[in-house]
Amino acid sequence: MWIIKTDENGTEIESPFMPVTTELYQNYPNPFNPVTEIKFTLHEKDDVKLSVFNSKGELVRTLLEGRMDKGSHTVQFDASNLNSGLYFYELSSSGKIFTNKMLFLK
Repeated sequence: MWIIKTDENGTEIESPFMPVTTELYQNYPNPFNPVTEIKFTLHEKDDVKLSVFNSKGELVRTLLEGRMDKGSHTVQFDASNLNSGLYFYELSSSGKIFTNKMLFLK
């Protein structure tokens, strides 16, 4: 169920709980074995791509690609078929790229 607050003309009023910026947060847990959660927020509905790269910069997996609603989002990353090591995850949204690193330990 969603509650949307509107003014007398039916125009949506922004909730104070909705994000005002797009952000990519540190995965949790970090280091992880073998599953971790990657969280991000979108300040508007947007086309996004969330990808994981190895330390050589090679694409390991695309976790998410498509149009997403504004708000908070969480994606699980299962690295059980990968080697231990340093990985980078990248969120592409509104022409901007956000990157963080994570450590997978077996």
